[in-house]
Amino acid sequence: MNLIFEAVSRADRDAAAIGAPDRRPLTYGGLSRLIQDVADSLNRFGIGRNDRVAIVLPNGPEMATAFLSVAACATSAPLNPAYKKDEFAFYLEDLHAKAVIVESGSTSPVLEAAGDLGIPVVTIEWQKDDPAGSFAFAPAELSGDADHPGLSGDTDVALVLHTSGTTSRPKAVPLTTRNIMASADHIRETLHLTNADVGLNIMPLFHIHGLIASLLSSMTAGALVACTPGFNALKFFQWLDAVKPSWYTAVPTMHQAILARADRNEDIVKKTNLRFARSSSSSLPPPVMAELEALFDCPVIEAYGMTEAAHQMASNPLPPAARKAGTVGRSAGPEIAIMDEAGRIKGQSESGEIVIRGPNVTGGYENNPEANASAFTDGWFRTGDLGFLDADGYLTISGRLKEIINRGGEKIAPREVDDVIQAHPAIDQVVTFAMPHDKLGEAVAAVVVLKEGATVEPSDIKAFAGERLAAFKIPSTIIIRDEIPKGATGKLQRIGLAEKLGLQ
Repeated sequence: MNLIFEAVSRADRDAAAIGAPDRRPLTYGGLSRLIQDVADSLNRFGIGRNDRVAIVLPNGPEMATAFLSVAACATSAPLNPAYKKDEFAFYLEDLHAKAVIVESGSTSPVLEAAGDLGIPVVTIEWQKDDPAGSFAFAPAELSGDADHPGLSGDTDVALVLHTSGTTSRPKAVPLTTRNIMASADHIRETLHLTNADVGLNIMPLFHIHGLIASLLSSMTAGALVACTPGFNALKFFQWLDAVKPSWYTAVPTMHQAILARADRNEDIVKKTNLRFARSSSSSLPPPVMAELEALFDCPVIEAYGMTEAAHQMASNPLPPAARKAGTVGRSAGPEIAIMDEAGRIKGQSESGEIVIRGPNVTGGYENNPEANASAFTDGWFRTGDLGFLDADGYLTISGRLKEIINRGGEKIAPREVDDVIQAHPAIDQVVTFAMPHDKLGEAVAAVVVLKEGATVEPSDIKAFAGERLAAFKIPSTIIIRDEIPKGATGKLQRIGLAEKLGLQ
């Protein structure tokens, strides 16, 4: 039996599985039937196991159930609905997609891109008074016999996502059913999820964080996930009030936006009963963690994940175990080690590249032997992140290999500069990055967002940093903006930031 279908079928059939703030929920029994119906329909369309199906749907319960259903019987490839035609064309062609799923009435440019490539489009329909996540295929002209019908096996590819591609062509990451279910189980165990939990999903469901950490981990626990249309700081507290979740997971920029609006929603905050909040995908500044814990009176669990690991690699534990601010916790699934450039494993507290191996780790990038040759050493996957393990096994990330700023031969970890500037009382967000320099090769730059009502000059920030950093680490350029450019998932990205800010 397919591992996704098995997890769904194991839960109480009458228990709520998928919800939405303003919809009645879909039960686990209803989700089981939907998965089987989707498998039967796709098989009739000539689509079976390991066939690639792109999903272009708005964030919400139908996106969640489409992913679960397609991943159980074919290969799901969720794509960012905000892509332009040329971007869709690249991903569809790179995936060798056999079909694209869209919602009824869609005007997405994926329709034109698929048409140009001769890829069939399949439409799904639902009504607002249907259970959240319930849908049906519109009558389709597709027909054929699937080469590999039925539900997928453990080693079939369930999900394909692409790396962000900030420095090169995006790389396709195939993840098997076993990979994604191993990661979901790791997260469930780390967070002690049970069928009594209610998760509020505010993460995009075309990204590994939302798909596995929020959605699939809850399915393995028989728990409920309430799926929102995507993060909206103006609506977050309304959703808290309506859904009454026991937890949510988000990226640091979302947590910071939540904190910024908390004082306007004090009555709702007083009524919340969160068991914990989770943060992943980029570094959570310790002051933000402390503010969140004080606001919601619950622990904040910082974790470390990436697409190639089907998300989770390390996580801080829940109380009574220690949470160490500034670290991403202990191994929470795969083995973790620190490796030097020559491939030797380093000792405790020694810095180097973070490497992982385990059942959740991809077997390799698709059709990219060059990338695989550099990414794997003796069975270990090289994450590209720099860090060290302390005496208790807690992992500290010090930066990205590709993000290290080389200022005339002086190597600077931008995370270190971030942490110093973030401590300035006027600073809400900061990202340190490399900008081109005609003599040094690269110079240190930073873009900051000020706290509401705060005023400060770049020269003051430099002086503040100068009290805590060596002179060569102080940003020569500091830009104050209302917002820092982000990636599609809300993650702050250093690579390519100089170009986005017009500093090239």
